Amino acid sequence: MLGSHCTKNPPTLSSTCGAGLIQEIGGLHTYVTGNQDSKLAILLLSDAFGYEAPRFRELADKVASLGFLVVVPDFFYGDPFNREKHSIGSWLPTHNPDKGCEDAKTVIAALKSKGVSKVGAAGFCWGGMVAVRLAALDCTQAAVILHPGVITEEQINEVKTPLAILGAEKDEICPAALLKQLGEILSAKSEVDSFVKIYPGVDHGWTLRYDDEFAVKSAEEAQSDMINWLTKYIK
Repeated sequence: MLGSHCTKNPPTLSSTCGAGLIQEIGGLHTYVTGNQDSKLAILLLSDAFGYEAPRFRELADKVASLGFLVVVPDFFYGDPFNREKHSIGSWLPTHNPDKGCEDAKTVIAALKSKGVSKVGAAGFCWGGMVAVRLAALDCTQAAVILHPGVITEEQINEVKTPLAILGAEKDEICPAALLKQLGEILSAKSEVDSFVKIYPGVDHGWTLRYDDEFAVKSAEEAQSDMINWLTKYIK
């Protein structure tokens, strides 16, 4: 179950933020930024606050500046987590990562139908739970999970595509000890390239919801590691 770490320091959502445009892809409203003619796409999978978070779109624009087509679908159909309306326990059952994975597969298929040849996926918290499901399939060429939501050893055992997991030292949802266990499982899978990194001194959600100078620097480091991993395979 996701917890309070997922929902602290919420962003102020904005439907107009970012340099990109809203398009419909695979039946979902999607923030699209970058080279529309690129054959290389990055699918960003949001945390519970959804695709209108300004720092999330800022990161999408940053990735797009490297020449990628970046797509950020609204997997929550206009109903992201809102602390004034929801508890995480009431919200999550109606925003299931299994459904998110099915929607992501539809988006990826739509991209490939338009000529995209390679797709990388990066998921944050809730989006990480979708990304690990995608990594067990054959529809992406690489994946990154940042401050994961609930992921299991069984899911890691099923991973088929290169996977990086970037986690926080202070995380109740995916503690450092669990990250190390998942890393050991991945290391034993010689057929799958992997990378697991634990960032000291930061909390769950820090890559998007940083609030001090130390966390900003750590977030920038993690974002750079994410981009480097995706660029290694999506080229």
